[in-house]
Amino acid sequence: KEIEADGAGQGGFVFYTNYDSVKGREITAAGKAAFVMHWKSLHRQIRVRGVVQREDGPKADAYYASRSLKSRLGAWASRQSQPLAGRTALVAEVARVTAQHGPNPARPPFWGGFRILPTEIEFWADGPFRLHDRFRWSRPEIGADWDVKRLNP
Repeated sequence: KEIEADGAGQGGFVFYTNYDSVKGREITAAGKAAFVMHWKSLHRQIRVRGVVQREDGPKADAYYASRSLKSRLGAWASRQSQPLAGRTALVAEVARVTAQHGPNPARPPFWGGFRILPTEIEFWADGPFRLHDRFRWSRPEIGADWDVKRLNP
């Protein structure tokens, strides 16, 4: 999934998905989420944990509209995480929603974003002999000041 940093983390990190998927239901129930981004070629990684808000307004509409037509129709056709009888059934559903929604489908009500508002961000940089640099930025709640600690590798 694509993660969008909004204001370098000040407004959180946003990704888009089907709210009815297993992932979507679990995130909604927990009210929190985490992700890791690893850049092997740069020898860097971040890990983010935080509370979650839905992003299902104009920003979600704009992101949905920026996707290819086939991806937008696929979002309508796929019952993400649910059993599928076969590829033929999925292709038939894509044809059905294409006829129903046309060349400019609106964003489905079950599809949108999750904004992770970070309460913890860990930065990792590869070091020689496994003597990595690690820093954890943490705060007890959104809006509180960050506490920065260097961690052992």
